[in-house]
Amino acid sequence: MSLIVHKYGGTSMGSVERIRNVARRVAKWHAAGHQVVVVPSAMSGETNRLLGLAKEINPQPDGRELDMLASTGEQASSALLAMALMAEGVAARSYTGWQVPVRTDSAYTKARIQSIDDARLRTELDLGRVVIVTGFQGIDDDGNITTLGRGGSDTSAVAVAAALKADECLIYTDVDGVYTTDPRVVPEARRMSVVSFEEMLEMASLGSKVLQIRSVEFAGKYHVPVRVLSSLTDPLMPLEEEMTSGTLITFEEDQKMEAAVVSGIAFSRDEAKITLLAVPDTPGVAYSILGPVAAANIDVDMIVQNQSVRGTTDFSFTVNRNDFTRTLELLKDNVAQAVGAAEVVADEKVCKVSIVGIGMRSHVGVASLMFRTLSEEGINIQMISTSEIKTSVVLSDKYMELAVRALHKAFGLDQDKSAA
Repeated sequence: MSLIVHKYGGTSMGSVERIRNVARRVAKWHAAGHQVVVVPSAMSGETNRLLGLAKEINPQPDGRELDMLASTGEQASSALLAMALMAEGVAARSYTGWQVPVRTDSAYTKARIQSIDDARLRTELDLGRVVIVTGFQGIDDDGNITTLGRGGSDTSAVAVAAALKADECLIYTDVDGVYTTDPRVVPEARRMSVVSFEEMLEMASLGSKVLQIRSVEFAGKYHVPVRVLSSLTDPLMPLEEEMTSGTLITFEEDQKMEAAVVSGIAFSRDEAKITLLAVPDTPGVAYSILGPVAAANIDVDMIVQNQSVRGTTDFSFTVNRNDFTRTLELLKDNVAQAVGAAEVVADEKVCKVSIVGIGMRSHVGVASLMFRTLSEEGINIQMISTSEIKTSVVLSDKYMELAVRALHKAFGLDQDKSAA
């Protein structure tokens, strides 16, 4: 008998019939002798509806009251799922984050989990019940309800699995696993049977929307095996088949000795590039530029500083496209003149394309193949960033899909390695 945590997203909980399907699936696992904890999201669209109502009432609503409101979506779906399980003849009980309790800090709308008391959950499991815990929410030291930010139910599920030392955390969603790249861009993209936490963390940070990045960080930190699989399959499919479906996110040492050189291609359209030309090449100039940007709570991604020529250098960096206008105004109004830049040049029509793979650590020539492939397609590289298991480039966004398709083919990701 294993202790398994199931997490179901908003699409999986999107209607009465889908909630019934979730109940049938959970009942199957319970009947097989497993202890099961379920962490559901709110029904699809419900959180957006609630936040929309809040904005109609007050364009800048109070954070504490936003969390009070938003947390009700998960409470409703948890109670409905408990009722559906009871209708299937399965003993079940639902709990809110504050009833467990899931302890968080007091950062409303983006709280972080500090601890989870597992005593109540274990008591219910020992009584043979399926336990349902609302995702996305917790409680601070003052007894206020908090939420973890959008996508926070993934983090809730992994945190509950870590607290209970669960054998596995199953993330049920509307896709059947993690793919080598987005199949909407590359139809030949393949579902990966296994991927390391490091690779998944890179792909999540680079634009893959399969898992929320904080949940991957949590899983890696507490060594929680996570499997991503589809909730849209037959809920009564054989358990043995379901237990080996989807994509297992695990530890590097649990994978084959010779991992694929490149596991996946990630990309993001949400990029913008800003360059300060002819900046004095003096100590502290980088801080003089990026300090005010950080103070404005703007995240900077890639940074490139050119070689000094006659005592000046060009300084480029990227930000999220949503922060582009605000960053540009900040630089032009204050920073550029203060640091003595000759000009500020900006481009919001760029993208980032990345190759990711733990096999890159032990193979030479990977970046070279990437650059050659892009060159053969006539694609100019504007910026480059590397790590042990990732190489990212900034390109004109009109070339993004061409670059992804070309790199996917160049690294053989369209070929089924398991058949070899």
